[in-house]
Parts: sequence; C-alpha cells; structure tokens
Amino acid sequence: MSEVRPGPLSGVRVLDLTRVVAGPYCSMFLGDLGAEVVKVEQPGAGDDTRGWGPPFAGGESAYYLCINRNKQSLTLDLKSKRAVELLRDLVKAADVIIENFRPGTMERLGLGEKELRELNPRLIYASLTGFGADGPMSDWPGYDLIVQAWGGLMSITGTPEGEPVKVGVAIIDLVAGLMLGKAVAAALFAREKIGVGQRIDTSLLEAEVASLINVGSNYLVGGKVPTRWGNAHPNIVPYQNFQTADGYLVIGVASEVIWKRFCEAVGQRDLINDPRFADNSKRVENRSELIAILSKTFLQRRNDAWFKLLTDAEVPCAPVQTIDQVFQAPQVLQRDMLIEVDHPTAGKVRMAGIPVKFSVTPASVRMPPPLLGEHNDAILRTWLGMSAASIDELKREKVI
Repeated sequence: MSEVRPGPLSGVRVLDLTRVVAGPYCSMFLGDLGAEVVKVEQPGAGDDTRGWGPPFAGGESAYYLCINRNKQSLTLDLKSKRAVELLRDLVKAADVIIENFRPGTMERLGLGEKELRELNPRLIYASLTGFGADGPMSDWPGYDLIVQAWGGLMSITGTPEGEPVKVGVAIIDLVAGLMLGKAVAAALFAREKIGVGQRIDTSLLEAEVASLINVGSNYLVGGKVPTRWGNAHPNIVPYQNFQTADGYLVIGVASEVIWKRFCEAVGQRDLINDPRFADNSKRVENRSELIAILSKTFLQRRNDAWFKLLTDAEVPCAPVQTIDQVFQAPQVLQRDMLIEVDHPTAGKVRMAGIPVKFSVTPASVRMPPPLLGEHNDAILRTWLGMSAASIDELKREKVI
C-alpha cells in the first residue's frame, strides 16, 4: 500500500478478539482511522465469516473480506495456558481490547477486565454481547437475525399484509459495531484527561432498542403498538415508493413547502387546496385516499421522466437502484466509495471505501484483510520482542 499521512488513531494498538460481524466491523472502523489492529483467531479455523460463501476470492469469502481490512492476524489457541499467557503479555502493550464472547468467558480464561486492568491500568476494555452483560437473557446467543426479531425491528419491517422481514444487511451488527467504535474513541479521549482506561459494555439488543428512534417513541408517547408500513412512513405522507411506467421511484415530501412544489410538479395542483390534505397530519389521516390518487398519477410516466420533473422542482426523490448501479454511479466514484486493495491470494479486491473523510489526519486503507495467522511472527516479534526460535517453539506446540 502507498504511504499515507497518519490517521486520527495512529499509534493506538487494538487487540481484537471478536468474530462474525459486529466486533470485526468495529475494529475495521478503528483500523481505518489509523489504529494498529491485531485480529486474534483460533488456529486452523479463524473467524466464522471466512467460510461464509460463496462467493470466494483467493480462498477467502467476500463476507470476510468486506469487514477485516487494516488488520493483522495472529492465531492463538486460547485453550492453551501458554496462549493465554501470551495474550496477557500482549495486553501490556495494548491500548484497547475488544471481545464478543458470551458473558463470563473471558473471566473463565483469566482474561476478565479486573485481571487485565492489573496488567495495564490504561487499557480500554470493550465488550460486545448479543443481549447484554447481565440480566436474565445475558447468556442468549445473539446473531443479528435473532436480535432483529426479538428486539422488534422485524415487526415493523415488511409490507402490512406480508410477513415480518429482516433488513437486507445485518444492520444491527453494523450499528452496534459503529456505536462501540465511537465509544472506544471517546474512551481513548477520556483517558488522556483522567489517565486511566475504563470498561465499555454494549450489546446488539441495546443498539437495536436505541435505533428504534421515532417508531419506538411513537409507542412510548402514543401508546399504540407500531405495525409494518412497507416503504411508507408512519408519520409522513407521502414518503414512500410509487410504481411508475417502467420501475419504482421513492419520494420524500417532508415539509409543507415541498408538498406544494410536489403537487405542482406532478400536475396535481388541486391537491394543495384540498382540505383532506391541507397539512401533514391531515395527509396521514387520509393516507389511503391520497396514495390512491398518486399511484394512478405515477403510472403515467417512466422513471426518468418523473425523476427529472421532481428534481427540477427540488422534491427529494430517487429511483430504486440495484447494487451494480450504485457502484457504477459517478457520485459514489467521486467520493472514493469504491476502492481496490491488493490481496496476497485474491489479487485485486474491490470493496466499499471509507465513508468519513478527515482533512488533516485522513482515514486510509493500508492493509488488505489478512490471511489466517499471516502476521504471527511479526506481531510476536514487534509487540513482545520474541526470538525466531521462541516463535518456532510455539508453532511446534500448536499454541499459535
């Protein structure tokens, strides 16, 4: 990779004991920001997502590749007492440790927050679970799909007449990972003021409950259990997709000013003065009548014709694009959201770019997703000062 300026977290060392999606997405976020991330994996197996395919490239799954760049891979068999000792030594040189084992696992290994705090008082100890570190459900396994169902998100996703539907990506994993990454950065900032590290504890469930935002608030304030609205909005009308002569277009009429511009653009000026649709609350109340009118209107033209009319009128709208169209879009390319990374076995791998830009300390992609155990020697040598002979002995003993 080419030389780049140091990122905002340059010099921060992260031990990443997580696997699957939420934890690795968090550590990738920290790595993009410049942190040195060591991904600790089980010898011979590694992160579960390495096998989540097809598709595969160079023996690695596309799933694994998309959430593990800017990391080094170290294999440690934590069932081995020697491996646990090595990890404790690594903690002394680390700034952050992130783990997503079930509650109690780290303590049973002798790697709990209390034990590691004695080794390194400045350590940020970040823990991510499915349902929380305590409580009656703390031991439940927490894959994204399971939490989407239990935490209510699936009950509000899908069409009113259809079955509950999960979001098309593991959205709660991603939200939890980003929340934890933000919290780690905040804890590092706090450490500079108070001189010591602290424990950070979150879960997929807590991330989901926090993400219910207006739908959760609608229930808490109004007392009515929310239901599925498909692509419509429970509080704003019209704010949904419409079928056109050749596709689908979504519109977002989120203010009265936009409502007037919208009515004029679609040739329905009479709707402006119709008392049934006088303001948003009236439009919500008379949703079915308005949507019936607009549905007939949108069938009269093609997507591109409506898109031009509405954008010219400054009405928020967009065609429903496929993923290939997104990655070919000039705006996506202009914002460097499609990048290529050189991988040791897969060659050039295309992936999504970094979504946040820094003017002075830029985030960067410096390393491809690592092969399993690719950096064993380098990490043990640079972090712990181990000799080649000592490392070879660990390999013979299958500690790494």
